[in-house]
Amino acid sequence: MAGISKILDNNKKWVSSRNAEDPEFFQRLANGQQPKYLFIGCSDSRVPASGITGTGPGEMFVHRNIANLVVHSDMNLLSVLQYAVEVLGVQDIMVCGHYGCGGVAAAAANKQYGLIDNWLVNIRDVIRLHETEYLRISDDTERMRRLVELNVIEQVRNLAKTNIIQNAMRSDKPPRLHGLVYDIADGVLKDLNVDGGGVIKDMEHIYATEAAHKDDEASSYEGPQGDPADLPGEPAAEPAKAKKTAKAS
Repeated sequence: MAGISKILDNNKKWVSSRNAEDPEFFQRLANGQQPKYLFIGCSDSRVPASGITGTGPGEMFVHRNIANLVVHSDMNLLSVLQYAVEVLGVQDIMVCGHYGCGGVAAAAANKQYGLIDNWLVNIRDVIRLHETEYLRISDDTERMRRLVELNVIEQVRNLAKTNIIQNAMRSDKPPRLHGLVYDIADGVLKDLNVDGGGVIKDMEHIYATEAAHKDDEASSYEGPQGDPADLPGEPAAEPAKAKKTAKAS
């Protein structure tokens, strides 16, 4: 316990301070949450989601991973996204990167780092998509800063590709998508002014899908019909016949 004793002590002080300011604070949190925001950020310890946004407990749903990626095979992120949108009804979804991101720098380097290389491929795809602009930047620092921004922009686009966001955009209260970058050197959040609605509009001829109704699903099935025993393939085994007992003569 010695390793986390400071954490536990800090918790006691925090609870005491909160109770002194607002005796009903924890009871309200226990009654449920209604966050307005979903924050998708980097796991970097220097980028505390609530700290840099000035939000308190219950105000913002948070998902973090290496280099703030939105990967379509990441069930963790997709579960968070669906719950935030369809259950909590968040109004604003932010992808937040940060300058000096180690994940972005590792993806830009010509080195292997182990298992994480498979994750970093997603950032290398960003370089491939924006290769011309990326290579035109001669200064190494500025090139990395721009890659951080391009990565955020592409992750917002990846959000727009999901059926979760597409369905939400057809609702009465569609969520707004944002791309932000945090500068650790001065603490300022930069809005990249990514037009979430425009992103979806630009890509809908390729990525747009519509949820099928149950009746449509049934009528659109074009596979084999009828009893499984009648389907082509291995012949069904004949039912076992009862053995006739020979009558003794």
